[in-house]
Amino acid sequence: MEAFIVNHYGKKEELRLTDIAEPVVKGNDVLVQIHSASVNQLDSKIRNGEFKLILPYKPPFILGHDLAGVVTKVGSNISKFKVGDEVYARPADHRIGTFAEFISMNEKDVAMKPKNLSMEEAASIPLVGLTAWQALIEKANLKKGQKVFIQAGSGGVGTFAIQLVKHLGATVATTTSTTNIDLVKSLGADIIIDYKKEDFETILKDYDVVLNSQDTKTLEKSLQILKTGGKIISISGPPDPDFGKEINANWFLKTVLKFLSANIRKKAKRLGVNFSFLFMRAQGEQLSEITKLIESGVIKPVIDKVFPFEQTNEAMSYIETGRAKGKVVVKVN
Repeated sequence: MEAFIVNHYGKKEELRLTDIAEPVVKGNDVLVQIHSASVNQLDSKIRNGEFKLILPYKPPFILGHDLAGVVTKVGSNISKFKVGDEVYARPADHRIGTFAEFISMNEKDVAMKPKNLSMEEAASIPLVGLTAWQALIEKANLKKGQKVFIQAGSGGVGTFAIQLVKHLGATVATTTSTTNIDLVKSLGADIIIDYKKEDFETILKDYDVVLNSQDTKTLEKSLQILKTGGKIISISGPPDPDFGKEINANWFLKTVLKFLSANIRKKAKRLGVNFSFLFMRAQGEQLSEITKLIESGVIKPVIDKVFPFEQTNEAMSYIETGRAKGKVVVKVN
């Protein structure tokens, strides 16, 4: 099969298109022929080597974290899926590789594709959908009537998170550029701040939850808008000691994570707010709940561009500009 692989870590390294063997299907696995895969900032960061400490992939390896496709083979223990099922997924860490024609995944990471979405639309959902779900429902335990600040509302996570917050009955504020104000408004944003003209920390106050996806400076400013007891969940770092426990890190890595997040945890504690880091995980059952929201019309995918498979490197470059509205998808088959 054809696949795009990371040959060497590095910001200037392009993915290499190569022929490799089709994946092996274990007892609890399903083999999926990939029709579409979406491109995420996480792909760039992994290729650049930014996550080597916590995800030590050894090159060469196939990149890609989102897919939609058709089941072509099932393992001996599989009862949930059958050949011909249309599915979508965010494969588990250490089993990634959606920039390819086929992928083998544990069935617990897979869900049936929403019937009302195309393959391209479905491929845009898993990583950002699970990120928003795990941040807002699992970690924040978001309640009706609360106030949430979603940074970068026109991005992949932002476009999904705004819709999820509105479904949960909370008020949502977001930042975006002038050109994307209409987009985030159409998704349900209540308060829209043009980050090129206004400072969110001077406008927002007494918020219950912040979903941080930006840099350290923005993270520190976001602490100021939370009410006492409020929660800030960061998907862009720094990783904290609890994350070290989640991934069963060794003592050295736990020490490093404690050091990396010491400053922000100290500032959060001083303000009486809670800081936590989220590195989303594969979760087929949660994805099935997201499918229900999509099929009922609560959440709609937002796609900026679809690239042909052979232009996967161009899709990566486009993502790295930071200007994508919603998601960028690669059409594999």
